Amino acid sequence: MARPSMFVDFLPPSCHDAWMLRSVTAIVLPGVAPFELGVVCEIFGIDRSDTGGPAFDFSVCTPSPGLVPAKTGLSILVEQDLSRADDADLVVVPAYGDDRDVPDVVLQAVRDAEARGAWVMSVCSGAFALGRAGLLDGRRCTTHWMYTDRLAEQFPLAEVDPAVLYAEDRRVVTSAGTAAGIDAGLHLVRRELGAAAAAAIARRMVVPPHRDGGQAQYIDTPIPCGDGELAPVLTWIVEHLEEEITVPSLARRARMSERTFARRFRAETGTTPAGWTARQRLLRAQELLEGTDLPIEEVGRRAGFGGAAGLRHHFARSIGTSPLAYRRAFAAPATSAAALS
Repeated sequence: MARPSMFVDFLPPSCHDAWMLRSVTAIVLPGVAPFELGVVCEIFGIDRSDTGGPAFDFSVCTPSPGLVPAKTGLSILVEQDLSRADDADLVVVPAYGDDRDVPDVVLQAVRDAEARGAWVMSVCSGAFALGRAGLLDGRRCTTHWMYTDRLAEQFPLAEVDPAVLYAEDRRVVTSAGTAAGIDAGLHLVRRELGAAAAAAIARRMVVPPHRDGGQAQYIDTPIPCGDGELAPVLTWIVEHLEEEITVPSLARRARMSERTFARRFRAETGTTPAGWTARQRLLRAQELLEGTDLPIEEVGRRAGFGGAAGLRHHFARSIGTSPLAYRRAFAAPATSAAALS
């Protein structure tokens, strides 16, 4: 079975320009959800350059500028029209009111964005607008778990995955409800600008820098946090990625049986101990490739992959590129020059 497309084509040809993702616009429709719109504004609308993060040319637009009614009795003043979407690198449709009432000009705007190679992203029920524009046909996608059955029924050609936090398929990103929009937005920043840029935004937002798109939408404890039962174990894993890490040793550290530990771990993180550890190792490798000039062999060792061969294997399988190609695309200029000299 083919690997989900969220893991392939990590480095599009134009991505060698490390700041490819420059302009972002959010299309606001009547009944827009303030939180979902706020997520987009928070990730892309604030200049983070003072703390090492990116700055985007961000705008909010709507078909008829003026006051747009939002959920919870609010109205939002939107001053820009849809022409802002004409040359945006990313066009986002946050959750909105009636999923059947999408102006044709909006549908055409997202079609045009996709046709010219821009990114298109939806947050929560914004996926229905992408479906009405025909962008979900033949694509893997998702939305809030309450709406996935309806999305699949309305758009039978779409490959709706009801479980994941977000999905990416050929430059169209769809996310589940509310906070999953944060995960999708940070995923896109990481994909285009690298781990350091995503981490800078996440640090300012005080959120985890990465949750894998394949993580379950609905788990007993949404995100491992400081007071979670397994927080000490998770912290220990991150601090000992170079070492051999096994479920029996982790279960002993947590003072649980292996079966209980595996069940609690999935309940708290939404994935398996092996999957979570592999993701942390991959993140560590990305950080080292971006921020140091360490040889690939040493990066692989410090990240817990044993060396260069293991690192290359996991990079190819999970990201679809090589460690060296990733470093060339995303390393800081001084680091990249030192590594290639």
